[in-house]
Amino acid sequence: MILKDIIDKFNNYEPYINGYKSMRRASVLIPLVKDNGKYSILFELRSKKMRRQPGEISFPGGGIESNETPREACIRETCEEIGTTEDNITIISPLDIYVSHANLIIHPYLGEIKDISDLNINKDEVDHIFLVPIDYLMKYDANMYTNDVKVVPNEDFPYDKIPNKEKYEFAIGEYPVWFYEYKDYVIWGITARILENFLNFLKS
Repeated sequence: MILKDIIDKFNNYEPYINGYKSMRRASVLIPLVKDNGKYSILFELRSKKMRRQPGEISFPGGGIESNETPREACIRETCEEIGTTEDNITIISPLDIYVSHANLIIHPYLGEIKDISDLNINKDEVDHIFLVPIDYLMKYDANMYTNDVKVVPNEDFPYDKIPNKEKYEFAIGEYPVWFYEYKDYVIWGITARILENFLNFLKS
């Protein structure tokens, strides 16, 4: 291969996340809603019928399909879950991409839902929605707990190919988990991490 062939390969190339083709990809919306003259964030309580994270709190969103952009997936999933229309959603900005230790890439977006008076919530996915004032969240001192993330080699791992063989010490990572509480709701996990990132941006 000559240099020109290599250069041509990178023509109009936009870098992304190493290994993304083998990872799950999703988009979520942090939905701002004007409530009594001030803005709140809309959250979902996931239906207990859901296969993943039943009964947990999340933002509207879901998997990115092969034929759509993260932004398009964010709008589509929001419309499907809370029963609104695309013209009722204004996307303000993409937010920092989140990559989890469990091979999941999430594209968060900040947006406004202009009217929530006539939503048709998909009860198969969403038990109900609720609002949390941004002013409350900005002042809230969230609890954060740090967990270890370790590499656990499989039985067929080829130790004979690496230095120190079975004594090789894989690096241990940290997995912080935030907890926000509002009334009877506990917002934690990936939702809280995306929320924390957004609130820190507002505070900076």
